[in-house]
Amino acid sequence: IPTMTEMIDMWKKNQNVFGILYSWFLAKVADKLEVLPGSEFRVAFEEALKNGSKVILGDRPVQVTLRRTWGKMPLWHKIKLLYSMLFQAVFLPSPEDINRMLKEMDDVDMLTLVIQEMSKEMPTLMETLVNERDRYMSSTLLRVAKEHTSVVAVVGKGHLQGIKRNWEQPVE
Repeated sequence: IPTMTEMIDMWKKNQNVFGILYSWFLAKVADKLEVLPGSEFRVAFEEALKNGSKVILGDRPVQVTLRRTWGKMPLWHKIKLLYSMLFQAVFLPSPEDINRMLKEMDDVDMLTLVIQEMSKEMPTLMETLVNERDRYMSSTLLRVAKEHTSVVAVVGKGHLQGIKRNWEQPVE
């Protein structure tokens, strides 16, 4: 979890405020759950290397996504989002409660549900954090699938339906 000093240093280096707080929030949640963020992607990468497979990172760079999200939000939504992230990070449920909720939801991606809920008040979140990335990943996967005979894709559960929906759709 980044310290306050580290976050101030990031801000001094002109990093996006939203990106700094978002990474702090995710690190805080991951620490509470005692998981390593992106561990499923690390495992997929290691397995690909073992099999001599080519690895292609098919998601849009996170800094682009964060910059687009922050840039599209009106000031009032930015304030609400920052407050919400700070509040949620301080009052996180216990790891046991979070794991129980995840098991109850079975095939639902928790992060996508949170984004969907927050998007009711801040619609740009769903558009930039999920929908735009679904289109981007779908386009990347389609291009890679046309170039290779066999492709294995590892994506977040919350993106599956959007990738299917955008398959073979033109993307700018």
